[in-house]
Amino acid sequence: MKRNSLVGKQVQRMAGSSWFRAVGPKVVPPLDRVLNKVSGGRFVVSSVMLPSLVLTTIGAKSGLPRDAPLATLPDDDGSFYVVGSNFGRDHHPAWTGNLIANPAAKVAYRGKKLDVTAHLLDAAEKEALWPRLVENWPTYDRYVEVSGRDLRVFRLVPTP
Repeated sequence: MKRNSLVGKQVQRMAGSSWFRAVGPKVVPPLDRVLNKVSGGRFVVSSVMLPSLVLTTIGAKSGLPRDAPLATLPDDDGSFYVVGSNFGRDHHPAWTGNLIANPAAKVAYRGKKLDVTAHLLDAAEKEALWPRLVENWPTYDRYVEVSGRDLRVFRLVPTP
């Protein structure tokens, strides 16, 4: 299913709806975590629509590993961009706070596991990248509108 197909556009519309913003966070991430585990990091549901990864951060309060399935915009240099959209809810997702507290993380992407370092984009960096992010997933603009917040965007850079 392509993002620009008729079905893809319907999925984007659904993803921006109020009912999906309420139900999606309870259904999609747990399902993605299970599928990621059984597929050895090769598959999550959202990868049908757009590039996706599973980010493992260290909990800022708990100190425990936390997995977050996320849409991503892979860059040509091997890094990844991720957006703290949180399905358009009015608060930042926990994984963004975890990365701010500890930028060292792990990524599972298409069956590969990588150590990464996160960089929170500043306003100018985010503004320059935003058109590419919205081209990748147009619903981000809707999430900004309904959440009323400035979505955090991180660049995840592979570490040797």
